[in-house]
Amino acid sequence: MLQPGTKAPDFTLPVTPDQSLQLSSITDSHKVLLFYPADWSPVCGDEIALFNQAKSIFERYNAQLLGISVDNTWCHIAYAKANNIHFPLLADFQPKGAVSKLYDAYHDKEGTSQRALYLIDKNGIIQYAHISPDAINPGADGVLEKLKEIEPR
Repeated sequence: MLQPGTKAPDFTLPVTPDQSLQLSSITDSHKVLLFYPADWSPVCGDEIALFNQAKSIFERYNAQLLGISVDNTWCHIAYAKANNIHFPLLADFQPKGAVSKLYDAYHDKEGTSQRALYLIDKNGIIQYAHISPDAINPGADGVLEKLKEIEPR
C-alpha cells in the first residue's frame, strides 16, 4: 500500500456515464478515498452507509469523500439512489481496477478493489493509509482522527 508522506497518484474516473472527476481538480479540500469491493455486498453497504452518515463531520474538517470500486457507473447510480448516498461513487471499471492498482488496493484473483482508506491532504500528499480485510468494516475513526490532526477546528 502507498505510505503516508507519498504524493498521491492523480487519476480521472467516471462518476456518471457522461461526467468524470479528476482527483487533482479538488484543490480546496482534503480527499478521503474509500476503496471497496462491490456496491451491493453487505460489508461494503455498511461501510458506505457509515461514511454517508458521517459526511457532515468530514465536511466540517474540509474533506471530500470519494468511493471507488470496479463496479460500473450504472451500478453506482442505482446503488446510490437505492441507499440515499450523498457522495460520489467513482467507477474504476475500464480498464478494470487501474486506479485500485495504482493505490495498491486491488485483488488480482477476485478482480475487485480491496477495502482501503486513504486520506490525501490539500497538497496531494497521503496522510493516512489503511487496508482492511474484505469482511471487516474499518469504520471511520482512524481516518477521522488523522483528519482532525491536519485540519484542527
